Amino acid sequence: MTTALITHPDCDLHAPPEKHPERVARIAAVLSALDGPEFDALTRLRARPVTSDQLLRVHPHNHLAAMDEAVPQDGYSFIDADTVMAPGTLTAAHLSAGAAVQAVDLVMAGDARNVFCAMRPPGHHAEPETAMGFCFFSNAAIAARHAQAVHGLERVAVVDFDVHHGNGTEAAFFHEPTLFYASTHQHPLYPGTGAADVTGVADNILNVPLPPHADGAMMRAAYEEKILPALDRFAPQLLIISAGFDGHLADPLAQMELTDEDFAWMTQQLCAVAARHCEGRLISLLEGGYDLDALGSATAAHLRALMAA
Repeated sequence: MTTALITHPDCDLHAPPEKHPERVARIAAVLSALDGPEFDALTRLRARPVTSDQLLRVHPHNHLAAMDEAVPQDGYSFIDADTVMAPGTLTAAHLSAGAAVQAVDLVMAGDARNVFCAMRPPGHHAEPETAMGFCFFSNAAIAARHAQAVHGLERVAVVDFDVHHGNGTEAAFFHEPTLFYASTHQHPLYPGTGAADVTGVADNILNVPLPPHADGAMMRAAYEEKILPALDRFAPQLLIISAGFDGHLADPLAQMELTDEDFAWMTQQLCAVAARHCEGRLISLLEGGYDLDALGSATAAHLRALMAA
């Protein structure tokens, strides 16, 4: 089986104001980094949009209505100071969530061993009733719920290595013992959540906050001592990565000091978990990463590890 890459040019319809860090050029940087012959074996697919029923497994009707109403005819509308809608934003957000669902279908059908979704806007800050932090829909949670509702899986895990805590995924999973969420993140940092003593309804939340300037050695220790043992105890049937590359030492929005090799190592470890418990089934969703060169090189390292799994 192969590694699949899902993307769509209409991600570019989400075009925030100039100098916004979550900019159109991010996907171009990722795809450029994956353009060499070593990535020829990727199965490249176009994203399909999410359906209302798929969204409603995580987000109530009032959230969907609020997102519809927030779309501007022209210019911008601001959900908050950081989360902005352009006229095409909702189209892009529907595709970004839809790609996550599509990725689940691919691995469950055996059409791919693992899948990377090079999509934006990201999703891990979107709570069930609140868009925030550049995010409109909780893509990882939507994928997890789809895996359970359509494919009958009992246990799904999300591991989030974005430098910011995924408060939205945590909120969607908190009261659901069949869903497991683990996050390493810089603390203190936006959004201010992710304390180590937040453990969910059934120890199904694992937060490992790391200090500013945490490096690869600290991240690897967090995985070896906490994340990986917890995943083995939970024994997921599908593993989802919230793949944020803004922990890179070159990223402007935080102060962690990870390298491309660190992202490759984390990916290798998570692929090994998927091999032990999930028949290899793993999907990865692009979250943050705001230095374009670092985003491209770290994503390429991530894909090399996925393709080698």
